[in-house]
Amino acid sequence: METLADIGLIGLAVMGENLVLNMESKGYRVAVYNRSTDKVDNFINGRGKDKNIVGTHSMEELVASIDRPRKIMMMIKAGTAVDATIDALLPLLEPGDIIIDGGNTHYPDTDRRVKYVESKGVYYIGAGVSGGEEGALLGPSIMPGGSKAAWPSVKPVFQSIAAKVEDGSPCCDWVGENGAGHFVKMVHNGIEYGDMQLITEAYHIMKDLLGLSADEMHEVFKEWNEQELDSYLIEITRDIMAYKDEDGEPLVEKILDKAGQKGTGKWTGITALDLGVPLTLIGEAVFSRCLSSIKDERVEASQILTGPKTVFEGDKKAFIAAIKDALYASKIVSYAQGYALMHAAAQEYGWNLNYGGIALMWRGGCIIRSAFLGKIKEAFDQQPGLTNLLLDPYFKAAIDKAQTGWRKVVATAVMNGIPTPAFATALSYYDGYRSANLPANLLQAQRDYFGAHTYERIDKPRGEFFHTNWTGRGGDTASTTYNV
Repeated sequence: METLADIGLIGLAVMGENLVLNMESKGYRVAVYNRSTDKVDNFINGRGKDKNIVGTHSMEELVASIDRPRKIMMMIKAGTAVDATIDALLPLLEPGDIIIDGGNTHYPDTDRRVKYVESKGVYYIGAGVSGGEEGALLGPSIMPGGSKAAWPSVKPVFQSIAAKVEDGSPCCDWVGENGAGHFVKMVHNGIEYGDMQLITEAYHIMKDLLGLSADEMHEVFKEWNEQELDSYLIEITRDIMAYKDEDGEPLVEKILDKAGQKGTGKWTGITALDLGVPLTLIGEAVFSRCLSSIKDERVEASQILTGPKTVFEGDKKAFIAAIKDALYASKIVSYAQGYALMHAAAQEYGWNLNYGGIALMWRGGCIIRSAFLGKIKEAFDQQPGLTNLLLDPYFKAAIDKAQTGWRKVVATAVMNGIPTPAFATALSYYDGYRSANLPANLLQAQRDYFGAHTYERIDKPRGEFFHTNWTGRGGDTASTTYNV
């Protein structure tokens, strides 16, 4: 009798193929299925040849080839395809079997699917997987949530294939109930948007204000990657700057400045608005991609609209150091905002998130992996109830050290007409967060003037609301106090 597989996987695109090879390399027998069955045959006769992998040509065959409790992972496009696959699987499964969604699914969909699948006696896990093609093959970061009762069955597989940090800890652990795993992956992707935007702003300033060549910037990013900015994204930026096209010129300068996106950054921003969290940097990163996408309109506008001539007078080396400070300080703000969003979601949805553990999961395998994340884990290990990373002693000291250069870079960019939306909004958030008083008192007066929305007074107890008849023509009736 043929040995049954330990786990099944549906969807043999780039991530699916590489996860299967990763699982097989760790000693697991894997059954695979793809809607286009020729992909199954091509894989089994190609990269999967002579490996402990079972090719199947139907859902029925896939399910029959897996040992109980069956573990079936979907690596397919988010949306209706996931629902259709779940509906096709459920009649074939038995109580205690497990369906896993490893795609970039929006967390409310996972919330819904956990309830639906569990109502059929089957467990459901929504697992964020980060690391791209290479990470999937060699060790990704995995963020599972959903049916906690399924975790003991899935844990050995996931933790064996996940990336490992220096002490051997896997970049994978249980995140929380319902859609918590996909929520954390969404925030990860939002932070990824922010990190990438910050790096492009540093590049823009070095290129257009300082006049650095791609080779010179390669050296800058190489140096930064050996310091506190050590990270995967700085590392690949270093390599991109050195990459030459067939004619010997830097390839990066031949790439159209029109950025794409798949929606996870947008979801992060919308969720922040829903929860009332000021996620300004990630929001600007998303909007910057939107602005880049109207390329033809920008080209036309460049012929009509004017701005200052870029002129740099000063010490380039010192200013490059200031750019590094701006990048590091802004990165701290980005993560502070991302963690504030997770904290708000945990309160809203009743999740028990391990914030230090999440930082550990992001230490290796994923796109935002960096040495910096170790400091975040230390911060939450020391203060589990930390409300904002900016209040941690390490990050406070880092901002104190960097903020002079940060302010200089933002001011210089503004005076030279170079857009730095992420650098600037990070600084504005920092200055707003450290302000005991903001001008929202005037805003509340305006709201009360035109809409009788009421206000609180600093000389009265909190929670007591007042309305003023500003014009003498209004009445005493006030609008209901509420928060959206």
